[in-house]
Amino acid sequence: MRKGLLELCVLSVISDKEVYTSDILSSLKEAELLVVEGTVYPLLTRLKNDGILKYRWEESTSGPPRKYYSLTETGTTVLKNLTEHWEKLSKSVKKLLK
Repeated sequence: MRKGLLELCVLSVISDKEVYTSDILSSLKEAELLVVEGTVYPLLTRLKNDGILKYRWEESTSGPPRKYYSLTETGTTVLKNLTEHWEKLSKSVKKLLK
């Protein structure tokens, strides 16, 4: 379950604009989701290989070039589907917790 939720959260962060990996990690941390780089990098690679994400390189003034991620059209569809599934699951769990 956590794997699917992390994918949903990462795609949600990326959906607004192009982001660098540290931006993703910062957003997850702000949301109080404790995730380490070693978890995010393989996820980003898998999502890129699955055609859900794309990236572009940008030169950095303070180190090596940076990879900025954004959603593909497929990624937008996947995010929409994951969001719908999450909303249904969340509603079901809320009913059980009452």
